[in-house]
Amino acid sequence: MSACCASGYERFFGPRQARRDAKRYRRRGLDDTARMLVDELGRRGLTGAFALEVGGGVGALELELLRKGVERATIVELSHGYDEEAGKLAREAGVQERIERRHGDFVEEQSLVDPADVVVMHKVVCCYPDPERLVGAAALHSRRLLALSFPRDDAWWMRLAVRLGNVWFRLVGGVETFLHEPARVVAIAEGAGLRTVLHRRSGRIWRVAVFERAA
Repeated sequence: MSACCASGYERFFGPRQARRDAKRYRRRGLDDTARMLVDELGRRGLTGAFALEVGGGVGALELELLRKGVERATIVELSHGYDEEAGKLAREAGVQERIERRHGDFVEEQSLVDPADVVVMHKVVCCYPDPERLVGAAALHSRRLLALSFPRDDAWWMRLAVRLGNVWFRLVGGVETFLHEPARVVAIAEGAGLRTVLHRRSGRIWRVAVFERAA
């Protein structure tokens, strides 16, 4: 594991968190931000597509993409703690043969991951200190669409909450959060040959950006 996300990732995003995430998905479906990503991607046509998600957790977003027409999906995840719950959800949906899970740091091992029609990073950009490397790698792996969600950075209370949270996480061994300027994130994707088709707020905390490669 590299500097991506502070030490303690496996513990912080372990089986307990996975059980909570799976339970929430069964009861409520995707959160509003993830739903916005999936709906925008669906509007652009996903039939027969191959999807790649970096940091996919229990795989809820993949399940929804498969319902939108994606043929198969790969999840690259740092934590092994999600695997059991992810397997249960996939089996319940009858799609376990269409989802592959891999473990490791996507940036460090990107040469081992095949490009995909659709690349998704939901609430992942804020876990990595170097957006050029992370978003750049994701953009280069996208043959057609790239979808991201990341925190806003334009509110004083958000910046304060992140600072205080990071102090606490350094003490207890949690996961550090990084607030990257949205314009910087967008510029990285566009610099890799993608054009912005959606960039907007999602609730009080998150922003959503979707990019498409020109035909």
